[in-house]
Amino acid sequence: MKHIKNFINGEFVASARTFEKRSPLNDAVIAQVSEAGRGEVDAAVQAARAALHGPWGKLVIADRVELLYGVANEINRRFDEFLEAECADTGKPMSLARHIDIPRGAANFKIFADVVKNVPTEFFEMATPDGLGALNYATRSPVGVVGIVCPWNLPLLLMTWKAGPALACGNTVVVKPSEETPQTATLLGEVMNAVGIPKGVYNVVHGFGPGSAGEFLTTHQGVNAITFTGETRTGAAIMKAAADGARPVSLEMGGKNPAIVFADCDFDAAIEGTMRSVFSNCGQVCLGTERVYVERPIFDKFVAALKLGAEKLKIGTPGDVATGIGPLISQEHKTKVLSYYQKARDEGAIIVTGGGVPNMAGDLAHGAWIQPTIWTGLSDDAAICREEIFGPCCHISPFDSEEEVIRRANDTTYGLAASIWTTNLQRGHRVAGKIEAGLVWVNSWFLRDLRTPFGGAKQSGIGREGGVHSLEFYTELKNICIKL
Repeated sequence: MKHIKNFINGEFVASARTFEKRSPLNDAVIAQVSEAGRGEVDAAVQAARAALHGPWGKLVIADRVELLYGVANEINRRFDEFLEAECADTGKPMSLARHIDIPRGAANFKIFADVVKNVPTEFFEMATPDGLGALNYATRSPVGVVGIVCPWNLPLLLMTWKAGPALACGNTVVVKPSEETPQTATLLGEVMNAVGIPKGVYNVVHGFGPGSAGEFLTTHQGVNAITFTGETRTGAAIMKAAADGARPVSLEMGGKNPAIVFADCDFDAAIEGTMRSVFSNCGQVCLGTERVYVERPIFDKFVAALKLGAEKLKIGTPGDVATGIGPLISQEHKTKVLSYYQKARDEGAIIVTGGGVPNMAGDLAHGAWIQPTIWTGLSDDAAICREEIFGPCCHISPFDSEEEVIRRANDTTYGLAASIWTTNLQRGHRVAGKIEAGLVWVNSWFLRDLRTPFGGAKQSGIGREGGVHSLEFYTELKNICIKL
């Protein structure tokens, strides 16, 4: 039985209370996790604050960049350990985590080290009444101690997406991973020590939200900024906590993302892309698709093809190379998703495929398994068409005009992402410009250049990260005016 401890000031620290980490595959207990109380969280924040003024704060950018390259290289050297830990926590196929979670989690340290090393700031010459002038230039300094609250769907990738730029900018961090996925954040502590990251720069506290590590971290006045990825309700609570002390927040929250499929699309590409956007990671992707709008001339053909693709997905364990879809993260989340499957039946949806729980052999019968599911036949005001489910499911609706589908796609409180499938270049530009979302893909999905802005509109988030946009959050920009 593993005992997963907090990582504070370069040391692994147990606490008086522990909680169970259960496998999504069979609900067996696979680890005991130390739950950080207020004392452990305070120790982590104090260690992070001390490190700001210690060796870490005195490093020049070139030395900091070299250390972060070392972190990325050490993650890759221990690739199999991270892969095993990530798949044990999430149950996702190793083929998926091997391709996305671990390599991109490591790459985040190199990408943002390069951004910090190369990004310029502003310089302006200014006229003055005496004719001698003045010079204005900008400098960046770390914002301070950054609290990072992470989700469970892509634990390493989404944590390093925040820790990478935060550390590159010279900040120190206290990470609160999801209670469902504690292992890779903790394992990263070993990496930090191995490559010589000073003590206190990277800290990890485990626990839950209210009344636990999440609340203690976000309300701690020693934390200068808070960044969060997760559901909108939790993001709103964090924003309220951050208001005390007027601390900045970066929030990437929920979504009810649409895909718009025009009749002139590359049909095979649209099916392949929609299959991934609906069913990848068992539908537990913030950028995933839950609403699909298909132009009427190809509607029946599209539904039939997506049904065929969903039914070909092999439900299985992470190590099986044939596995196309794993379990949900937990029994609790399974209950939530199944409640929407029931709502779909109650509202009169046509179940194209799925809609229930697969039969699994042996102890796997106790796991958080669920069937990939496709519905049609409901109006846009149905619960499954308006509320985020976060499972391997979608509702497909026909549409007749561009204006109609833009209006329907935008008729949501969310605005995270969207996909558009068309071979008409002008239409692709035109529709993308009218979609109310932070990210819009045309003829692709999940294609990410890490230099570009990432974030949501409406209730899907506040702020942008990626490239220089991350620097705007993780640094304070100071103007210096020199009178000549």
